[in-house]
Amino acid sequence: MKETDIIIIGAGPTGLFAVFEAGLLRLKCHLIDTLPQPGGQLAELYPKKPIFDIPGYPSVGAGELVDNLMEQIKQFQPEFTLSETAEHIDKLDDGTFIVTTNKGTQIKGKAVAIAGGLGTFEPRKPELQNIADYEEKGVEYFVRNPEQYAGKRVVIAGGGDSALDWSIYLANIAKSVTLVHRRNEFRGALDSVEKVKELKNEGKINLITPCEVIEIKGNGKVESLILEKEGVRQEVETDYFIPLFGLTPKLGPIADWGLEIEKNAIKVNNALDYQTNIEGIYAIGDINTYPGKLKLILCGFHEATLMCQSIYNRLNPGKKYVLKYTTVAGVDGFDGSRKEAEKAVVKSIE
Repeated sequence: MKETDIIIIGAGPTGLFAVFEAGLLRLKCHLIDTLPQPGGQLAELYPKKPIFDIPGYPSVGAGELVDNLMEQIKQFQPEFTLSETAEHIDKLDDGTFIVTTNKGTQIKGKAVAIAGGLGTFEPRKPELQNIADYEEKGVEYFVRNPEQYAGKRVVIAGGGDSALDWSIYLANIAKSVTLVHRRNEFRGALDSVEKVKELKNEGKINLITPCEVIEIKGNGKVESLILEKEGVRQEVETDYFIPLFGLTPKLGPIADWGLEIEKNAIKVNNALDYQTNIEGIYAIGDINTYPGKLKLILCGFHEATLMCQSIYNRLNPGKKYVLKYTTVAGVDGFDGSRKEAEKAVVKSIE
């Protein structure tokens, strides 16, 4: 059984940044994630999309942000258990925890941080009778690797940001892109709607509205789709069908851990440290809820910072921790004393 200081359930951006803040306090972390790679939804759902609300970055790609976070925490040598789901948490008499995954892996830690984003999530699937027969045989619910669509015919269905953004992106690499939406109006950002219309006028996107996919045809893989527009049906040949109708979040095993749940999220004490109703178990990022909660990566970073301070104090009762700035102590100097920090300030002034 592996042992660590903090078991982090969820390797998305909030969980990854928690490793950095814990590392500054000389606390070791072990991360568990259902996905096969770190990064959470940023890596799984939209690695190519730009993010605009990360301080210091006018724009940063989701995948690039994950890469930077991984580089930032590399020095603290976190351990990862990937492609496994945390199923059980047992609190021992000494206040430590054992987390067991669906594959039987057990991690022992002194604190648990749940940073599972929206929990587990499932795509909303169109109600097509035979769609399950074509999943991963031309039907894809996520765009994980855009390059697989290079030179291919692609039909995307949906009217939100994901459908619009991927239509725009794939228009530059696919052989053809057809965007189907059941309404004439879209729910996505106005500039994305305008860009799709512009690409339609340039002949790079075939936009069909109001229209729905009513049947998938093929022999062992997707070969064509039957579309219905205002009562008129047409068959469109394609290599891929990507319905992007959003995700249905589910807490999964988390719901059975004895935590206080409110509207599919974990209630925490935001006045102090984002601890749950079970001492030693914390929840940070999109998975938690409290008055005034904002589901932003920026807020998750803040929550991770305060949580790590609380865990340090909990694990080191009576030991006074003096907060120092990385601009003074650097990253390697966070186990020194106040006097050393003051000397560093004086030296920098001189």
